[in-house]
Amino acid sequence: MTAREQMLGAIRRSLRRGTQAGEARAAVEARLRRHPVNIVPARTAGTDEDRVRLFERWATFNQATVVRVGVADVPGAVVDYLAANNLPARVVMAPDAALDRYDWDGRPMLERRRGLPEDADRVAVTGALAGIAETGTLVFTSGAAHPTSLNLLPETHVVVLREADVVGPLEEVFARLRARYGEGGMPRTVNTVTGPSRTGDIEQQLELGAHGPRRLHIVLVRD
Repeated sequence: MTAREQMLGAIRRSLRRGTQAGEARAAVEARLRRHPVNIVPARTAGTDEDRVRLFERWATFNQATVVRVGVADVPGAVVDYLAANNLPARVVMAPDAALDRYDWDGRPMLERRRGLPEDADRVAVTGALAGIAETGTLVFTSGAAHPTSLNLLPETHVVVLREADVVGPLEEVFARLRARYGEGGMPRTVNTVTGPSRTGDIEQQLELGAHGPRRLHIVLVRD
């Protein structure tokens, strides 16, 4: 037995991982298969409407803006937001088929380009995997239909989120990820975004747009 084997053997014995290693591994794998849920805040309980209102409350608290509209009113809500903030009626949009359910062609003055953002793009429009009522957080997964750079580069991010995709606590997001990507599967990136980008590092003065969009607008769509 080499010195290395002696040292590792001593560590295993001290951790009681000798003959019990197989049992310990089986116990860990069994726990992972059960997907135990931690303590869930009581404020996330209630009806679907309660969760949507809680999400709206916390998103607004974190400097995002929120509007609730019907399916037919989504393009108009985006155009109205751009006009109200003196932004150009030109957006880069995620190549997400879920966004095709809205009548963008009904707003011919809105210029749309699908794909990756460029330096000149000031506004991005995307969907989201979910909204978390507990904190007013949005969850984005990367992929061909949703390049992560759309979340980060343009200074204004408009998110079209179905009210049916607003969940209560963070734990429900993991269930959605498993349902979409399969057991043990994950996209390359999962981003959780709570309000526009900000920092208070310099003299504790809040500055928006420090590491990403300085505006976050959420269009909540009633089903």
